[in-house]
Amino acid sequence: MALYALRELTLQSLGPLGAMIEAGYRAVNFWGESVAWLPGLREADAALELFTRLTKAYGKPSFEIDEVFVRGQRVAVTETALIEEPFCRLLHFRKDMSNPGPRVLLVAPLSGHYATLLRPTVEALLPGHDVYITDWADARLVPLDAGHFDLGCYVDYLKKFLRYLGAGTHIVAVCQPGVPVLCAVAQMAEDNEQVQPRSMTLIAAPIDTRVSPTAVDQFAQQYSLAWFEANVIERVPAGYPGNGRRVYPGFLQLAGFVSMNVAHHAGAHLDFYRHLVDGRQSEAARHRKFYDEYNAVLDVPAEYYLETIQKVFLEHHLCRGRMEVGQRRVYPEAIANVSLLTIEGSEDDITGRGQTEAAHALCAGLAADRKEHLVVDGVGHYGTFAGQRFRESILPAMTQFIQRCAD
Repeated sequence: MALYALRELTLQSLGPLGAMIEAGYRAVNFWGESVAWLPGLREADAALELFTRLTKAYGKPSFEIDEVFVRGQRVAVTETALIEEPFCRLLHFRKDMSNPGPRVLLVAPLSGHYATLLRPTVEALLPGHDVYITDWADARLVPLDAGHFDLGCYVDYLKKFLRYLGAGTHIVAVCQPGVPVLCAVAQMAEDNEQVQPRSMTLIAAPIDTRVSPTAVDQFAQQYSLAWFEANVIERVPAGYPGNGRRVYPGFLQLAGFVSMNVAHHAGAHLDFYRHLVDGRQSEAARHRKFYDEYNAVLDVPAEYYLETIQKVFLEHHLCRGRMEVGQRRVYPEAIANVSLLTIEGSEDDITGRGQTEAAHALCAGLAADRKEHLVVDGVGHYGTFAGQRFRESILPAMTQFIQRCAD
């Protein structure tokens, strides 16, 4: 039996047990805090919730950004889908104001998590920018007759979105999309398109994974492309619109993330149990918020995943001048009018220091005064696009860079 089908069978078999646990959890909490003094009740409550959270399936989260404060004033935000393609939607967070700020296309990773992983990035950018984002689809929900999706399709989507948004757009790639964003901008530059973005910001992007290889890069180098295809590619089982589609399942991606730091995640769940027992609801709420997002995963189209493994992590096509997307060679040196900002965290254990900066050498046609690089000390991968250090150090640098390019 295929691994995907086996997982579905396991989830179905856990369904009745999960329902019993959920019923027990509700029964324990029926009377609320008035009976919290009963011996063992908090422990039972905490254990039931922890078990429920560890075994349930997490659906696609919502952005739930309804308002933002701009210069101390509350401004309404409306989420609108402007373009809907089989594998991606272009979302706009429209602010109810006449001058929303420089237009920014935020390209979310297509690597297992939903675009909502960048909710903190969107919230941080919104006060001063007109924000759009790529909302990638779960491939298991895309019917087979919608066709395939590879790196060339990804680049075509980006070019379509940029053409729709028009001249003056600023594009920002977080992690994985750095390569397709650079490819898309290079092709538009080579074609001398009038709607090339005004600037390109690459955050923790694996442009050259030969530089400061991390555990992720080293793992990829240990295996062949054939190994990845044989061991991590599955077919979507019956019961989903994408039945039969070849994918890299989100649950495997999540298992890979967790396996990189099992002790940390185990400790986090143990702390969650203790916080519940001790009545520390604010700490428990933070755990729920983080893991509701972290555990929500999507399936990635197999064609795109395997092509990325081959060209980015195994054979390094872009930095060796061999990159082709959609049967077309990519020439980053053609970029001459799109300013470049690269951002890295000194403690990033996913994208090693120097991997993103490598884009500067590739964009040889850009003048030195149109290139900027930022390294933030003490920041890991997640911290390059969310958290306190992002808001205090990275966001101001991005805002100033975009503003300079917009003037």
